[in-house]
Amino acid sequence: MVSRVEVSEDFRKQVLGYGLTTAQILYRMPDHRSLLQTYVWQNYDLFPKFPALQDFLAFWQEKIEGPLYSVTVAHSKLIKPAELRAVDGVFRLN
Repeated sequence: MVSRVEVSEDFRKQVLGYGLTTAQILYRMPDHRSLLQTYVWQNYDLFPKFPALQDFLAFWQEKIEGPLYSVTVAHSKLIKPAELRAVDGVFRLN
């Protein structure tokens, strides 16, 4: 009998090429435009166009009163090819 193992949606996205994207968003306070506030957004997204982040920023500009000041993005693919290389020899540890 073959058992079916369910995988998480996050893992499924990683296999499809999504990576973990973190955006630090600086925005101006609605009542005090000279003050900046920080918001950190994190989700799985596709490099280099970042469609999920683009959708979130469009939502922000449409629905939230605090105007955006800057957005800094960091992205990392969590599933990568193995970083191994063949060597000539065998090393033993006690």
